[in-house]
Amino acid sequence: MIQTSRYRSRILGFWLAAALLLPGCQSAYYKTMEQFGVHKRDLLVSRVKDARDSQQEAKEQFRSALERFSEVLQFEGGDLEKKYKQLNAEYEGSEEKAGAVRSRIASVEDVAGALFKEWEAELKQYSNESLRRASQQKLVETRQRYDQLIGAMKRAESKIAPVLTAFRDQVLFLKHNLNAQAIASLQSELVTVESDVASLIREMEASIGEADAFIQAMLKT
Repeated sequence: MIQTSRYRSRILGFWLAAALLLPGCQSAYYKTMEQFGVHKRDLLVSRVKDARDSQQEAKEQFRSALERFSEVLQFEGGDLEKKYKQLNAEYEGSEEKAGAVRSRIASVEDVAGALFKEWEAELKQYSNESLRRASQQKLVETRQRYDQLIGAMKRAESKIAPVLTAFRDQVLFLKHNLNAQAIASLQSELVTVESDVASLIREMEASIGEADAFIQAMLKT
């Protein structure tokens, strides 16, 4: 029993790695998952959860980066090099979380596209017109919920780039200007950065809410 479980885990791991590295392997990956009882609908719910979690992590990371930037601007003496390194670490962490968000959203889009394509094709296989109409209506409703979800995710994602750009500019500037005068010159940027981060967090929270609603709706049907 243990050996079977390990074998199954290795197979799933292999196809997951292949799917991530080779887009052409996605269809084979989905077929393999179905053989293990994991269908596209299940994968969509799982990937939406992952995307939601990655946005939650990114939200907290950007909030932390903003706090660090504010601390640097309040610098009144001490080890400025250390402050710069802390800010740079926050920027790099933010960039990493942003990449995870983009990757998770792309994986949601991929499996959703495959699911809806399969669903459309299977509608033609019904001989019972009443069942076909019921399935088609459910498809329409699911697609509408998905469009609302992915729209919210994309809006949140679009807010990331301006924040990352601002953080990168500040980190680069401080890297070559580690002095009080340089820090003072960045004070005017704080209000803009705070506004951009606040907007990003609002959109991410809205997206997270949409993800939760989508997951609950999918689990009920």
